[in-house]
Amino acid sequence: MKVTKREEEYLETMYLLHRNRGIIRVKDIAKSLRVKPPSVVDALKKLSEKGLVKYEKYDRILLTDEGLKIAEETYSKHQLLTEFFVDILGIPPEIAEEDACQFEHYVHPMTVERIREFAAFIQEQCPYVLKQFLKERLGGETTDP
Repeated sequence: MKVTKREEEYLETMYLLHRNRGIIRVKDIAKSLRVKPPSVVDALKKLSEKGLVKYEKYDRILLTDEGLKIAEETYSKHQLLTEFFVDILGIPPEIAEEDACQFEHYVHPMTVERIREFAAFIQEQCPYVLKQFLKERLGGETTDP
């Protein structure tokens, strides 16, 4: 099933709302994504038609198994990319977070796996080289990898 970047963002947002608050509400989705509630309702209807959420007006919003799977995969990519940008490349967290939010929707699964493997390799096999790289990029401020 083809899911758009925006649909992934909605699913990931709903996943995080449910995980952090235990409930998914239209107003919370709207606030998180900086959109108006009617836009959220339209998106929920489309996601419902695709079988990714269970949504009825004035009823609770739930991710289906397929919606949850997509949301978890998207969030996992987001976390990996953010950590890679911060811990390996020395990117400031706020920039890393913003970039990860964009990259997560376009990166191929093979690329995700290679980033995961490379990060583990460089942290385990070359911690001194990583520390030196980060020290040079951050002007002498490093944290131990």
